[in-house]
Amino acid sequence: MKENIVSFPGLGIDEFTVKAVAFKIEEFTLTWYSIIITFGILLAVLYVWFRFKEAGLTIDDLLDFALAVIPSGVVGARLYYVIFEFDHYYVEGDFFATLEGIVQIWNGGLAIYGGIIAGGIAGVIVAHFKKINLLRILDILAPAVMMAQAIGRWGNFTNVEAFGGPTTLPWRMCSPKIARNLYYNELITNDEYFSALAGEIGAHPTFLYESLWNIIGFMVIYFVFVRNKKLHKINGQIFYCYLIWYGLGRSWIEGLRTDSLYLIDGVIRVSQLIALLSLIAGITLMIIGLYRYFKHGKGEMVLKIERPKKEVKKK
Repeated sequence: MKENIVSFPGLGIDEFTVKAVAFKIEEFTLTWYSIIITFGILLAVLYVWFRFKEAGLTIDDLLDFALAVIPSGVVGARLYYVIFEFDHYYVEGDFFATLEGIVQIWNGGLAIYGGIIAGGIAGVIVAHFKKINLLRILDILAPAVMMAQAIGRWGNFTNVEAFGGPTTLPWRMCSPKIARNLYYNELITNDEYFSALAGEIGAHPTFLYESLWNIIGFMVIYFVFVRNKKLHKINGQIFYCYLIWYGLGRSWIEGLRTDSLYLIDGVIRVSQLIALLSLIAGITLMIIGLYRYFKHGKGEMVLKIERPKKEVKKK
């Protein structure tokens, strides 16, 4: 079983063992990463179900969206990651070995933006065929995505991955794996490597930063806009808040990480660029939507989601 020694000496948390594998029965292996990701998805679906009922949608609507969005999101998140890290999975002359590495998502390697893009496309298609206003659906889904992200990041902790550069801050995360990673990436010197092994130098726990950022974002959006209907003025407002909040947080958190996917090596981080574009898009759409609402009275939020009534043909 894969195990890692982790500690947070600045917080008084001594070394403990983190196991990547929950249990293994013969050839079947269940990892904590997959368990945590699945738990996050299930809680998100439960949240969406309560919100769907409140919006006048049915269990069939929920199942249609879940069966389309969740698998698409997982596949999209994996493909997004693999595309930018293909050299890590490619085995020259062995197609099946390459394919096997690509499908092993339980070993880590999911990029949230790929999941959002693929899941979003699937949601657009379902909303179109079911004749449901897409922005209202996105307002329901956005907080659920934040919830799933907040929980899912702890899957990175069980694999001891998605951490940042060297730091001596009290909440630094220390591990022999982290020390080796920082040294091999030339982020610390030879002397600092031994300091890292001793716990004097650690890494930014960026998985924790992003988890907390999403928890705070979820709580703010839920209590300010979801529960307080008076402030929810336009369709898409909650979704725009998500784009702004997550884009803002991811843009600086990604800058701390040592395992970022680069569009141009050493120059542009893919997720950081997309985060900034999300932030700009969210602000722009929010301004346009609120301007139309206050200037022309268009786009007023309606709690119940109404489908167009079918015309009754006269005999």
